[in-house]
Amino acid sequence: MSNTEHHSRLYDSRECPVEGGQRLIQHLNARTADVGGIPVNRLLPQRGRRLVGAWCFLDHAGPATFTSDAGGMRVGPHPHIGLQTFTWMLAGEVMHRDSLGSAQRIRPGELNLMTAGRGIAHTEESVPESGQLHAAQLWIALPHAERHTQPRFDHYPDLPRWSEQDVDITLLIGEFGGHQAPTLAFSPLVGLDIVSTGTARCQFPLRSDFEYGVLVLEGRLTIERDHFEADEMAYLGSGLDEITLTLERDTRILLLGGEPLNEDIFIWWNFVGHSKAEIAEAQKAWEAGSERFGDVPGFDGKRIMPPPIPWKVGD
Repeated sequence: MSNTEHHSRLYDSRECPVEGGQRLIQHLNARTADVGGIPVNRLLPQRGRRLVGAWCFLDHAGPATFTSDAGGMRVGPHPHIGLQTFTWMLAGEVMHRDSLGSAQRIRPGELNLMTAGRGIAHTEESVPESGQLHAAQLWIALPHAERHTQPRFDHYPDLPRWSEQDVDITLLIGEFGGHQAPTLAFSPLVGLDIVSTGTARCQFPLRSDFEYGVLVLEGRLTIERDHFEADEMAYLGSGLDEITLTLERDTRILLLGGEPLNEDIFIWWNFVGHSKAEIAEAQKAWEAGSERFGDVPGFDGKRIMPPPIPWKVGD
């Protein structure tokens, strides 16, 4: 669920003003993109919202079905810098391979976390016999001090899970409700998968120093007088101590939060950088086949090349 679009644009977090550290609930609609043959709904980044904490990219892939001999997702070797890819699997199975030699199948209820740091390349493929794909993939921008960290890959098959207020909760990252996820983080973050089987009205405590967003994956959500359908996102801002959410039957949401990343963040193609020069340097290295990113063993296919940089190198 990486960015394979060739009409990419440069996203600059400074284009997103926040008044007084707070704002009213912002309603964000997804746009459709194609990733490796699977249509996805992309919520972040967009003109109206670049970041939620350090969360800087959000794709909702599927639910999609396909036959074992046709369809499915296949994303060839492509690079990343300055971020973590965060894949939460809901249905189907995906094989991850990377230039560190990792080869990991991810199944429903499991989380893959790849830390790109100074540079890594990877591939993603649907497992044909699974016949379906439903997942959320997010990117987490690394803080300036950690942007050149050594790349690594982590797989989390077991995460904190509990039930309260008529919903089932999985803690994907961070700390919440007395639970702590094992997931590696470089900045203060939280991520929750929340599922209702019947109508549920839930009140959750929040950290006032975090900003929050809520994505509806399935079903229907109400926050105060605002209604949100599948593939719509509510940006809540910061300064909140609690939130009341009303979930209709069979609704699934992601509650995402984090301390605002008060740093210049640029997103271009599959790169996250703290300057245009960092991104231009990484793109040049990938185009030249530099050892910075390495090769992905076990994948039979061509490397994906980026679109031309839309600014003059040196700006």
